[in-house]
Amino acid sequence: MAENGDNEKMAALEAKICHQIEYYFGDFNLPRDKFLKEQIKLDEGWVPLEIMIKFNRLNRLTTDFNVIVEALSKSKAELMEISEDKTKIRRSPSKPLPEVTDEYKNDVKNRSVYIKGFPADATLDDIKEWLEDKGQVLNIQMRRTLHKAFKGSIFAVFDSIESAKKFVETPGQKYKDTDLLILFKEDYFAKKIEERKQNKEEAKLRAKQEQEEKQNLAENAELKSLEEKIGCLLKFSGDLDDQTCREDLHILFSNHGEIKWIVFVRGAKEGIILFKEKAKEALDKAKDANNGRRFKGKGKGNKAAQGGSAKGKVQFQGKKTKFDSDDEHDENGASGPVKRAREERDEEEPASKQQKTENGAGDQ
Repeated sequence: MAENGDNEKMAALEAKICHQIEYYFGDFNLPRDKFLKEQIKLDEGWVPLEIMIKFNRLNRLTTDFNVIVEALSKSKAELMEISEDKTKIRRSPSKPLPEVTDEYKNDVKNRSVYIKGFPADATLDDIKEWLEDKGQVLNIQMRRTLHKAFKGSIFAVFDSIESAKKFVETPGQKYKDTDLLILFKEDYFAKKIEERKQNKEEAKLRAKQEQEEKQNLAENAELKSLEEKIGCLLKFSGDLDDQTCREDLHILFSNHGEIKWIVFVRGAKEGIILFKEKAKEALDKAKDANNGRRFKGKGKGNKAAQGGSAKGKVQFQGKKTKFDSDDEHDENGASGPVKRAREERDEEEPASKQQKTENGAGDQ
């Protein structure tokens, strides 16, 4: 019984040795293996076993020349030849490498399969063992991240399109009770391209939505800020005296509400006053203080609110409400608070310098 067990172990080892060496010299690996290609140029294709046992995977199996020679002599693939002194091996000249043409590349592509669902700790030996009865596999590429971590998926190249197709079309394949995703390599890439396209479109949509959300937030913030100011804005217009200045307006209203700024240019017929609090309250107080009389203005800081018969009007711009001191209706409605530039002056008469008061009544 012990002898049978040893024979089985040796047979398994020999099979692994044959598989590994035939992979090194196989159609898929040899054209890509620069070191091995250089070695076979040195001695009519012969490579010393002393060199071969330095290959990591073969080294882990055995370093015994006799075991390697015995294993290769039993191979049914008949890919390898052994030198007479049994110290060198080579790929049989009767089985030359295929020419790497576009047709050959397409053929390899058509028999390449994508398999996903392996655990992160699965080894190449684990996967090779699982694939042993799934058809002849010429190459296994374990897909890894930039940090060399196994992704849990592989590309496997079968010996023929027929065997690859049979494998792909076999339903319900699992690895240790885990369902596997199996696709032809070309189908996998097509799927990834479609996913990337969809992800790109979704990313564009998300970016657009985020931009719209930012814009909405900005608009809402601006609206909120404006709403906070709307009730504090007083717009006035009328046939004001050409010498009326901001100081006159400041004198008229400063005792009835704290003024933040005044938008008015000497000689203009309209302007805007921003109060810290509600403008209507300041307007009502100014009306009461002046017995409801109109403001005409006389310039140079005079208290022009004490008299005047000009057909001017004071209009309050509030939340959806307008207040006119003489009950006249403004056909054009209230305009938004647009500050004029400091340099803007009446062309015919330059503005005189105004000192800015503590409450902001001076030129700004």
